[in-house]
Amino acid sequence: MCVGIPAKVLSITNNSALVDASGARRTVSAALLDHLDPGDYVMVHAGLAIAKITDDDTDEAAAVLDTLDEPQGADTL
Repeated sequence: MCVGIPAKVLSITNNSALVDASGARRTVSAALLDHLDPGDYVMVHAGLAIAKITDDDTDEAAAVLDTLDEPQGADTL
C-alpha cells in the first residue's frame, strides 16, 4: 500500500518546498505543482508534493492515519 502524507508548505525555493508534516520538516520536490504558496497544504509521497489539498483534506487524512495506529484485536482481522 502507498501512503501519502499531508503537509503544510512553509517555503518555496525554485522547484523545492520546505514542508511540515505533523512536526517533521523536510524538503520535497514541488515540480509537479503550479502556483504553490507558503501556507498551502499538499499531499507528499516519496519525496514529491503530488497534489494540492485543502485543510479539510488534511484533517481527514490525519484521522485515517490515526486509525492505522490503533491496535487491532484478533477478532477484527
